[in-house]
Amino acid sequence: MDEVATIEEIKKEFNDEWVLVAVIEENELGETIKGKVITHNKARDEVYDAMKKNHGYTHVFFTGEVPKKGYAFAF
Repeated sequence: MDEVATIEEIKKEFNDEWVLVAVIEENELGETIKGKVITHNKARDEVYDAMKKNHGYTHVFFTGEVPKKGYAFAF
């Protein structure tokens, strides 16, 4: 994905993955609403490694389901 996309579009494209985006647009609360995908992967460490190499303004997030209170995921 080389084009700018909304966070919702990115979440649909890369379901259940960690995603690193270059921030293109934020809302008034400072939340990323548009970005350009730098990398994505099921493995969090791979995305975090890419984040360390990128010195721009970025945002990393997981597109899958967040566990309910009292539950945890094991990777």
